[in-house]
Amino acid sequence: MASLMGRVRDSSLRLQAVKSLLPAPLRTSIQAGPLEDGCWCLLVSSNAVAAKLRQLVPALQAHLSQQNMGVTTIRVKVQNS
Repeated sequence: MASLMGRVRDSSLRLQAVKSLLPAPLRTSIQAGPLEDGCWCLLVSSNAVAAKLRQLVPALQAHLSQQNMGVTTIRVKVQNS
């Protein structure tokens, strides 16, 4: 259980680290998802948000790399409501 809580915390910290790079209208539509072996998943509310976020992925990865946050890949997944 402690391992799971640690991964949730680590994922949330990464989202906080990139939040300033996200357009304000999108911020509430993005949630931190699983983080495993350098692959971080961002959960989004719609296909439109996913399309915009995918354009920002290179900048997000570069920012996380500068912060030594250990993310090599960012995936974007649309949540089913």
